[in-house]
Amino acid sequence: MNRFTARGRIARMTAKMSSRIAKISVAVAAGAALTAAALHPGLAAHPASSASPAPTAAATAGAADTPSNARADTGETVAALRKAVSSGRLLDSHGVRSVCPRCHSEVVTDHKGSSSPLRSALPAGYGPADLDKAYRLPGTSTGKGIIAVVNAGVDPALEEDLAAYRRTYHLPPCTTASGCLRLLDYTGGAQPAPRDPKKDPHGAFVEEEVSLETSLDLDMASAACPSCRLMEISVPWQDAEDDNDVSTGDFARAVNTAVAHHASAVSISYGYSADVTNTSGGLLAALRHKGVAITASTGDSGFNGGIHQSWPSDLPSVISVGGVTLPATGPATAWWSGGSGCETRFPAAHGQPSSVTGACGGHRAAADVSADADAATGVAVYDTYAPSTGEPYNWVIAGGTSASAPYIAGLFVRAGHLAPVDGPRTLYRAPAAAFTDITAGNNETYHLCADYPGLSTSVCSAGKGWDGPTGLGMPHGLAAF
Repeated sequence: MNRFTARGRIARMTAKMSSRIAKISVAVAAGAALTAAALHPGLAAHPASSASPAPTAAATAGAADTPSNARADTGETVAALRKAVSSGRLLDSHGVRSVCPRCHSEVVTDHKGSSSPLRSALPAGYGPADLDKAYRLPGTSTGKGIIAVVNAGVDPALEEDLAAYRRTYHLPPCTTASGCLRLLDYTGGAQPAPRDPKKDPHGAFVEEEVSLETSLDLDMASAACPSCRLMEISVPWQDAEDDNDVSTGDFARAVNTAVAHHASAVSISYGYSADVTNTSGGLLAALRHKGVAITASTGDSGFNGGIHQSWPSDLPSVISVGGVTLPATGPATAWWSGGSGCETRFPAAHGQPSSVTGACGGHRAAADVSADADAATGVAVYDTYAPSTGEPYNWVIAGGTSASAPYIAGLFVRAGHLAPVDGPRTLYRAPAAAFTDITAGNNETYHLCADYPGLSTSVCSAGKGWDGPTGLGMPHGLAAF
């Protein structure tokens, strides 16, 4: 069926959009007030705290500098929300919802069962300095390469939103005028115009939803390597919904475009079903570029069942990035919803030893590495594009392995040792001390390892050394990159 014409969704799309809008409980006036507060010139006077956390923890972003009257739309103080993030207890009183069908991101909502995002006038999630400390990164970023992220749809507010994020955290400006930021279509040309909400209400609604994913990716790339250049490549908005070979073909073409425009790393925070088409031939070749770190999120649905991993994180040449829960008050653990599993179409990822593939009966095992992905210990994201609802998100807290994949891509570019990169090969050659080993937690949310003969329980449960949910562990400095 031609997905650009009759897609069998006309009857559903209006109802879907109306249902979502009806659930948004924050008034337009409140959203406007938050926008004004978030963009106030004094906002940048509240950088992330420099307090040193415990060896395996993240600090609470800017808690000491938060005005006592800074609040979220729920009436909670930003300081209280930051405390909840640092303790990993944010979801005790808040919910989460996925951002789009094919992207691996979640946004924290104002209460359990709500679809309305938890908006605040100042950032309440982790910021760049918090993550630097949690992963023991060097104090100064000197990477000069290009981090590319691939996303569905077009977000015309992206550059301004990115500027607000970087200004808030005192990161250097990164603009299209300076050449630091490039916005490309997956064909290599200029990005098309965004969908008109009057002419294409469903397309505009999807682009509004996906804009949070796009902002999350660029904010995390910025956090990982503030000195790097950024590239955002758009694929058609339908790819945020459609699980088929058209979508995976679009992403493959986008990766080739990124590499042709000299990307040092490419991050994909979307996932699709693996099939014979996207695991062979041109689509397989498009995601192998020696000297370019290609990262992909493992997904947010726990252990996958042990047969096929989410594409493209299943590919041997892709660095498969899982997720951890990262409180400031104790050790990191495997995120209960982070993806892991096996890809039986391949014997191993590049450089993956038999001690790892043995957990999957000799096949490619995921993840390779991990970073913060639990929305309960989520990251701050700034996003304002709202053509459909008219109510911008502003500062929200987000999670999902969509947060970890672009961050890991950024660390590869920050370290700058890209010439030998060939999939995850260099990660498996790195010393154990280059990672913080995650030894607690599991992700048997929907499937149990015990139900799949031939698989090791390490595919589902964190333990000493490699495991499925967290791979080799989370970064400890830049030695692995």
